[in-house]
Amino acid sequence: MDELDSRLIGALRQNGRAPLSDLAATLGVTRSTLRARLDRLIAGGEIAGFTVLTRSDVRPDAVRGLMMLEIAGRGAERAMKRLTAIPEVRAVHSTNGTWDLIAEIGADTLEAFDQVLFAIRRLEGVTRSETSLLLSTRR
Repeated sequence: MDELDSRLIGALRQNGRAPLSDLAATLGVTRSTLRARLDRLIAGGEIAGFTVLTRSDVRPDAVRGLMMLEIAGRGAERAMKRLTAIPEVRAVHSTNGTWDLIAEIGADTLEAFDQVLFAIRRLEGVTRSETSLLLSTRR
């Protein structure tokens, strides 16, 4: 991958639906050059696919955090189902190590965030938890 490939991927991350002619103009290359580069990146596996971000994916939650959870016995699957039913839980990850699950949580206020934490701690099977607030995010 060279600098043009990197710039192309960066432009596609900004707008994966941008017309080839617009991308070519932005990158200062011809449309056919851009098409060949894009085809090569896809064929070589550098670009594995394209996706859509919905409004909920980019919703700016004022308070965000990660809650690490220890689950008793073999209750992880049941706990995951209950966690995903909570609207403020953005994602649930299974993991190895000390914690069984990690829940990504987003809320509008600290009070609402605290209520979600309290509700999760009351779920059957949750034996221990630790929460970290996300202060900033960089890509």
